[in-house]
Amino acid sequence: MSQNTEAAAAAPAPSGAASTTTFAVILSLSFCHLLNDMMQSLVPALYPLLKTNYGLDFGQVGLITLAFQCTASLLQPVVGIYTDRHPWPYSLPVGMSSTLIGLLLLAQAHSYPVILLAAALIGIGSAVFHPEASRVARLASGGRYGLAQSLFQVGGNTGSAAGPLLAAFIVVPSGQGSLFWFSGVALLAMLILMQVGAWYARNRVGHGGTRGRSGAAGHGLSRGRVAAAILVLVALLFSKNVYTASLSSYFTFYLIDRFALSVQAAQVILFVFLGSLAVGTLLGGFVGDRVGRLPVIWFSILGALPFTLALPYANLFWTVVLSVAIALIMASAFSAILVYAQDLLPGKVGLVAGVFFGFSFGLGGLGAAALGELADLTSIATVYQVCSYLPLLGLLTVFLPRLREPPRPTAAPAAAKQAA
Repeated sequence: MSQNTEAAAAAPAPSGAASTTTFAVILSLSFCHLLNDMMQSLVPALYPLLKTNYGLDFGQVGLITLAFQCTASLLQPVVGIYTDRHPWPYSLPVGMSSTLIGLLLLAQAHSYPVILLAAALIGIGSAVFHPEASRVARLASGGRYGLAQSLFQVGGNTGSAAGPLLAAFIVVPSGQGSLFWFSGVALLAMLILMQVGAWYARNRVGHGGTRGRSGAAGHGLSRGRVAAAILVLVALLFSKNVYTASLSSYFTFYLIDRFALSVQAAQVILFVFLGSLAVGTLLGGFVGDRVGRLPVIWFSILGALPFTLALPYANLFWTVVLSVAIALIMASAFSAILVYAQDLLPGKVGLVAGVFFGFSFGLGGLGAAALGELADLTSIATVYQVCSYLPLLGLLTVFLPRLREPPRPTAAPAAAKQAA
């Protein structure tokens, strides 16, 4: 696989410096990812409250998600391309400030257009944060790219899982204005990211976009094969993210409608689902570094199919069990897909992160909007019947080339020796 070539190309002195502080940096990024996505997840967690307070239909709820995800989707590749050529160490706290402004605006929004604007500002924060944070995580990985990306991503999944709980026990009882209380969380994240930016500024020499050209031929694939593989990865992301968007945005409504649960009880089950996404993400990166990306991608998309097909017909107990199984299996896909794409396009870490995080947000947003319209035309139960077939797109994995991979045990001990 091109990891050998890329690791050799990216192993000068700065890499050694990165090895000595790898977990301090990665865990700091993961914690800030937790705080960032926790604040962002308050938006969908507020949907039942917003729907009632403003008399919204499901289509309008979906448009809130679309406003957030479209700004994130459209801007992330732009940020990634720019920072591949011109690294911007302190972009991380800048992105967090946009999230802070959007959150404060949402707390005092009194009309639907202001809600859309607040959601868009939170999306801009994501667009700036994710590409550079992913780059810094890879720089600090010591060669364990899957583990670094999954640790970074699991912070986001954990934050997303915490959002519904915070909404259920703080925001829903206290009202929309209680979002002001979370401004301190954003300020804490900005402070930590200032320190991470300083580390990145000291260690980024030799890791710019130009180094990607030297490693680009490592996998021996033509540009056409690479482009085709990227398209397949995007289709797999479509399968994963539209399905998870159906659960993240409408699962509470489904549980309330089908099983007559209270809003708080439904939010707790949503927390269980989102927490399972965090565990699955961590397992996917850990396993992918050992057995390779393709086996994880195969299992993470197609393996969820039996569970998604059964979900629309399950009782409450089995709905919870099946949603946990789906989350564990599907969540393992993202870090494997992201690192596989980085191996296809070595040296373009920002572009890959921007495109794939961007597509992840964008596809989820488009899916949420379309599914909201479908729910209005039919029923919320129909959404899950239609979505249950999405994992069939996992069959496209057969078109992904098998890249040469180095023996897995060698990279981590070498980095550990340097750190010692």
